[in-house]
Amino acid sequence: MAENATLSGFLRHIRDCQNARLPGERLPFRLGEAQVGWVRPALVAALAVFPPVRSGADGVRLDAPEDLPDIAQTLSEAGHYRWRNEAFDVRAKPDGPVLARIDRGAIPSFGILSVGVHANGLVRRPDGLHLWIGRRAAHKALDPNKLDHIVAGGVPAGLSPEQTLEKEGGEEAAVPPALIRQARRVGWIGYAMERPEGLRRDCLICYDLDVPEGFVPHPNDDEVAAFELWPIRRVLEAVRDTDEFKFNVNLVLIDLFLREGLIAGPEGAALRAALEQGSV
Repeated sequence: MAENATLSGFLRHIRDCQNARLPGERLPFRLGEAQVGWVRPALVAALAVFPPVRSGADGVRLDAPEDLPDIAQTLSEAGHYRWRNEAFDVRAKPDGPVLARIDRGAIPSFGILSVGVHANGLVRRPDGLHLWIGRRAAHKALDPNKLDHIVAGGVPAGLSPEQTLEKEGGEEAAVPPALIRQARRVGWIGYAMERPEGLRRDCLICYDLDVPEGFVPHPNDDEVAAFELWPIRRVLEAVRDTDEFKFNVNLVLIDLFLREGLIAGPEGAALRAALEQGSV
């Protein structure tokens, strides 16, 4: 179908997150036989100095996955990326076994899959559906001051998505454990995106959380500046017409609009098909 302005307003966010063209100049990065990432030539050359690493025309291979954390830290100290001091599990597939661990700051440079959780904080009122919106703190390295979900975050090493949701809910929005455990997993969204920090291959696990009208989230750490309750139509218009939301939050919200029937017909079908084209 031909794109109209409304459809284009939503599709641009999906296309922005699906802008990576692999392999391009990147080579596969493997732990043993399992490919877990994609690396640019500059990182290939930097990895070649480590004895456990083998590199060739078919990619880079590390047969001692337990060495990956130390190698990644050495490369960070050499200036290849920013160290975050937060370990993430390394998998070949979102539901695959853990093969190693690596610092979060190294993930985009290695093109390693990252799993995150995003919760829609829904308030169903007589005057319609509303959504809790967070504003990211000004000091955030990634998308400062952008709008965000009530709860969202990467899944760190050793935690399940649900454990991460509970952890982030308490830290970011002071959501009680008993409430956050009521969140319903509603699907996932994948994409491969070129960003200034490198290649993001993200799997976003999406949740809906029905928030009681009397509950008001508040920042419990320095990650979020404030929360506001918005009518869903205002959220939809902001996604369609602006870039106010953090880049990947737009995709989770588009999925919500589709599930709530706010975008239907041929436009809805086109958006659903575009979301499902994402791969990690």
